[in-house]
Amino acid sequence: MRRLPIYFLIDVSESMVGEPIEQVQRGIRDIIQNLRVDPYALETAFISIIAFAGKARQLTPLTELYKFYPPELPIGGGTSLGAGLECLMDDMDQNVQKTTAAVKGDWKPIIFLFTDGNPTDRYQAAFRRWNDNYRRHCSLVVVSLGDNANTLTLAQLTENVLMLKDTDAESFAKFFKWVTASIQATSQSATTQADDEVKLAPTSGINLEKADTTRNVIIDENFAILHGRCQNTGKDYLVKYARRNPSPEFEALNELHPQGFKLVGAYPIDKDEYASLSTGETRNINTTQLFGRPTCPYCGNQLGVVVCECGNIFCVGESRTNKCPWCGLEGTLGTIGEGGADVAQGQG
Repeated sequence: MRRLPIYFLIDVSESMVGEPIEQVQRGIRDIIQNLRVDPYALETAFISIIAFAGKARQLTPLTELYKFYPPELPIGGGTSLGAGLECLMDDMDQNVQKTTAAVKGDWKPIIFLFTDGNPTDRYQAAFRRWNDNYRRHCSLVVVSLGDNANTLTLAQLTENVLMLKDTDAESFAKFFKWVTASIQATSQSATTQADDEVKLAPTSGINLEKADTTRNVIIDENFAILHGRCQNTGKDYLVKYARRNPSPEFEALNELHPQGFKLVGAYPIDKDEYASLSTGETRNINTTQLFGRPTCPYCGNQLGVVVCECGNIFCVGESRTNKCPWCGLEGTLGTIGEGGADVAQGQG
């Protein structure tokens, strides 16, 4: 029997805590219940769940549908998408049967990747491995839960990048019905027509849309402008960095101060006026390219550029526990790894 491997690669970072992770947990359970009454899915579908936060772990191996029981989804710190991909690819190497001259292998695996933020690990090597060896042989569907994920980064993995803008209970319920319908259509097509290309169900009636990953964002390359929010006042500010150009006359100094952007300052802005005059387009820059730490222009907190799990920037002072004024996530201050973190910069 040829199996249809279905992987759910799920972001379980701290920003998913509460309602989002509960809705995903409920959604996976509903998917399994509905697939169990579908004869085509029951015959072919094998399910696996891989969770990733700062590290990745396979919660359930590929399991025949009628034997599968959804695991409890944990929560961890960080969004190591690269580690999640590595875990997925390693498992496919070991457990997905490839077609040979002697035997027909499994149908093309389907992977649903759910995430609500930006990668916090050094994901580039995993992306290269995926694109070089797996992309042509798998169907990957990436879904941004909310609008905080960087869809341009995710588009490096697949052309199927979707955005679920509303994350209330009703929107999640409709979304997981769509996932179920897509799996049912694909399993039927594979069984009856030997066509295992993923068949995504229509999105009418769902606030699910294909992300625009084609627009090139034009950035003033001489500056890096970050959009922050004061934790204490809720007011917005801009952090300005200017490009540090190497000097051919002082090569030794260039080695001590590598190319990047040097802090100019942090400046208060009117949130509404800023929004009315901005396109909303951004492009990522890595924190390893930014030199200098501003203080908050409103409350004087000493750390004016702290990156939340949601990808946004806010200020932090001496308090042990802090709350992101963008997404409401509470936690203690950690450190960014040696690879830095990608943050959104304005157009300048």
